[in-house]
Amino acid sequence: MFGLIVRLLPFWVREPLLVVVGSVFGVRLMYLALDDGEWVPAAIGAAFLLFTAVRVHTVIQALRARRHPAPAASADGTAPGADGRPQPQPQPQVPAQQRPARAVQEKEPNAWGQAAAAIAVFAALAAALWLGPELMPSDAHGTPQAAASCPTGEDEPLPSAYTKTPRAVTGDDLCKALNRTDLPRLLGTPAETAIGASASSNTAALTDGKVARPEAEVEFDTYTVNVSATYNDLSIAQYVKLMEFGEETDVEKLEVLGRSAVLSSDHTMRFEIDLGGGGSGGPVEQGPLARTLSVALDAKDRGGYCEITVWSEAGALPDDAALLDITEKILPAIPERTA
Repeated sequence: MFGLIVRLLPFWVREPLLVVVGSVFGVRLMYLALDDGEWVPAAIGAAFLLFTAVRVHTVIQALRARRHPAPAASADGTAPGADGRPQPQPQPQVPAQQRPARAVQEKEPNAWGQAAAAIAVFAALAAALWLGPELMPSDAHGTPQAAASCPTGEDEPLPSAYTKTPRAVTGDDLCKALNRTDLPRLLGTPAETAIGASASSNTAALTDGKVARPEAEVEFDTYTVNVSATYNDLSIAQYVKLMEFGEETDVEKLEVLGRSAVLSSDHTMRFEIDLGGGGSGGPVEQGPLARTLSVALDAKDRGGYCEITVWSEAGALPDDAALLDITEKILPAIPERTA
């Protein structure tokens, strides 16, 4: 269908169109081939560029032919011969009763104008196709689906701490709130998709199972994001005093959606578990640096907090603004704690 439409176009529209399309696709494929180190896109791009060169040659030949037309017959019906002298040409017999019609001279279309208009239109279309995915938001053509889905723990019974804690969320709730389609964009890596998602509805350590602490985690190629909610009696104000007592650095107090919050940095821990031979696992090692935003579970800071932590194996961290944006998206999914 496209080939038929192209063949029906005038020459001075069709040829510039083929030149623009061929050059755009050829250059784009060559760029992708050099960037990815693949030879197949390079071969296809070279074919497009060769096709474009042929079309450019055709356009040049047509322009030369328009500038230097072939010798035409003279007004008296003679044409120049090999020696330059006019040669008589046979004249068609016209019936006596039929008078020759007056020749109507039609105005030829401007070839340069057609070519310029075609190039301008299709250059704009090519630029839109090239830059569209980068300039348009990811959800402009519908809501994309997350690559990794949250596990369902509906069949697993919750610890008794959850039934005793009013309005406590579960790990599944946190995972659904965290595993957002716009999470890569909030992290500053819009081209990535989640490669793993997990959730658990456990209790806090050293509390004898009396404090609910659900958590969820979403992993990307660059960053890993973890969110947890601890339903204890520790307020953010007390949490900050503990940090100051421990002489921790890189601590910043702030407010998020009207709730007390604190930003802090700490290293994760890495350890190995030996599952064979009955031997002990490896020693606990210091993992990459992580950035955590702790937010009170209610506006009055009466105890309990939610923590959003981001880290990467390479040690790089996103801006604090990204952590704040993620928290503002997740926090409404966690109901405020009642008295």
